[in-house]
Amino acid sequence: MSQPVTWTAAAEARLKEIPFFVRPAARKKIEKFAQADGISEITVAVYEQAKQKFGSN
Repeated sequence: MSQPVTWTAAAEARLKEIPFFVRPAARKKIEKFAQADGISEITVAVYEQAKQKFGSN
């Protein structure tokens, strides 16, 4: 089983820019992206990489 992923305050703030009704799905997608790369902390940089990969604006 994968280790839990933590979010920096700055990355959490960016997540809050996503509409609340899709936020849980977006959070899961970003966390899966991070875990696939062996990343245990989501920073703004990781958030941006995931966003680019999934083609969100």
